[in-house]
Amino acid sequence: MTRGRRLRTAAARVRWLWREATGEAAYDRYVAHARRHDQAAPVLSRRAFERRRTDAREADPREGFRCC
Repeated sequence: MTRGRRLRTAAARVRWLWREATGEAAYDRYVAHARRHDQAAPVLSRRAFERRRTDAREADPREGFRCC
């Protein structure tokens, strides 16, 4: 494997890890899931998806109290 290819592979792995750790990939998974199950169904915008996700997380008593 060439040096450039190894660098691209390492960068792709770091990008994947970063997106998973920050939750950025969650929206992409949601859209893929929605399209697989019903292509005609409306898909939430990223903003609406994040709002719903945040509301669900804050309503979960296992998450503990968050003031901010």
